[in-house]
Amino acid sequence: MTPQTPLDCVLGLLRAIEAGGGAEKIGAFLAADFILTEAPHLLAPQGSTRNRAEALAGADAGGQVVSGQRFDVRRTSCDGGRVVVEAEWSATLLMDLPHWDAGEEIRARTASVFEVRDGRIISQDSYDCYYTTA
Repeated sequence: MTPQTPLDCVLGLLRAIEAGGGAEKIGAFLAADFILTEAPHLLAPQGSTRNRAEALAGADAGGQVVSGQRFDVRRTSCDGGRVVVEAEWSATLLMDLPHWDAGEEIRARTASVFEVRDGRIISQDSYDCYYTTA
């Protein structure tokens, strides 16, 4: 059996998120020392940094905020264990948020840089640009 490539690991994470996977499913892709760093964006103007436990808690809580998450991957680039993914992300809101109402589709253009070691993601730096289609 061929070992999973870093790109396979990252795309597996995105597909697990799309499938509605919470902490249990997503956790299989993340290393114990995983760190998620989000650059400032419309919904988190200060940005954020979360460890694995915090990211997994956010994945579970996210199911109360959005449904039907989808990543339309536009482009990937790999260099060793570094994977860059550019994608269009969308989901349906289950609650009101600034700039959107429950039931509306929320969209973002995303670029994320992942570091993969020994078949697990050790870090993700995300740069998200949320927008409306109105």
